[in-house]
Amino acid sequence: MAAWLSISGSMEGLSLSKHRVTLIPGDGTGPELVEAARRCVDALGVGIEWETVEAGECAIEKYKTPLPDYALESIRRNGVALKGPITTPVGTGFRSVNVEFRKRLDLYACLRPCKSYKGVRSRYENIDLVIVRENTEDLYAGIEFEKGTTDCGNLIQILEKMSKKNIRSDSAISIKPISVEGSKRIVKFAFDYALKNGRRKVTAVHKANIMKFTDGLFLEVAREVAKNYEGKIEFEDRIVDNMCMQLVQKPEDYDVLVLPNLYGDIVSDLAAGLVGGLGVAPGANIGETAALFEPTHGSAPKYKGLNKVNPVALILSAVLMLKYLGEDEPASRLESAVAEVIAEGKYVTYDMKKDRNDPSAVGTSQMADAIIRKISKA
Repeated sequence: MAAWLSISGSMEGLSLSKHRVTLIPGDGTGPELVEAARRCVDALGVGIEWETVEAGECAIEKYKTPLPDYALESIRRNGVALKGPITTPVGTGFRSVNVEFRKRLDLYACLRPCKSYKGVRSRYENIDLVIVRENTEDLYAGIEFEKGTTDCGNLIQILEKMSKKNIRSDSAISIKPISVEGSKRIVKFAFDYALKNGRRKVTAVHKANIMKFTDGLFLEVAREVAKNYEGKIEFEDRIVDNMCMQLVQKPEDYDVLVLPNLYGDIVSDLAAGLVGGLGVAPGANIGETAALFEPTHGSAPKYKGLNKVNPVALILSAVLMLKYLGEDEPASRLESAVAEVIAEGKYVTYDMKKDRNDPSAVGTSQMADAIIRKISKA
């Protein structure tokens, strides 16, 4: 977390670059999206030295795994990575390569800003929400037991004995761990982010009315952490189902939302829908010693190599990366350039046109070119 709140300058003075960043092209449309984002960042003149590594399907033949150790070591060494979307290959043992990145590097905070940009088709205007999702616990911890296995059967017997409740013998079981430490650090991250970025309020989202011991613990810890920010940042809490309704009815009432893992995944997609979809939704996964920046959408393999997909989510993820590195002014220039190109609506990909069949739509690289031209004129 400390890195998110301070300027990273450990490489400054060692070479012509100020920052060394791991670059992961990814799979499907990932490489062309990453190239578009890299060119936009380079146009800012920030002085980034890129270290390109392979992960995902493209790494399996060479390294026999979609997540080679050298890729993880690169991120640990550099402390920062910009990553394209990755396809989780079938039969590799990983539920998700993206989740595995977060687990191996303890990237406990998932940051997903959802902001309206003029020119993006949406039912809403002036949305400016930040979703802070806990990344390591909850049902996504992956502690599951398959129906019909000996382990699952034994666990059912133990749970029935301890809880005095019946569990159907043909059940599968998933465990939901929520800890004091995991809750404390994610809520503190949300408050510190709000404080540093001039936000007004943090809302803790939960289902503590039903899950009194797990979500109840999350809420209890959130209330304790909030006491340290009294008079600086407003605090409230909402039950998750009510939160979803509130976001649809009156999203302007909310600012920074902090949620356990599963709710954070769901609500962040809902919030992205308010601003036009995942094509304009950046993401960051941040830990104490490393951070990985990536779009929230998938790899869209059917569009691979077609120079067709929208690069905005990855470029805005690069904006988050620049802010993390302490490069606030270049980050603002890049975001402004993206916003101008979208607002003009001329050099944008097909999905950002009023008519998706509009023949004037440009490709991924051409939209990046338009953004770079705006940067050059700034």
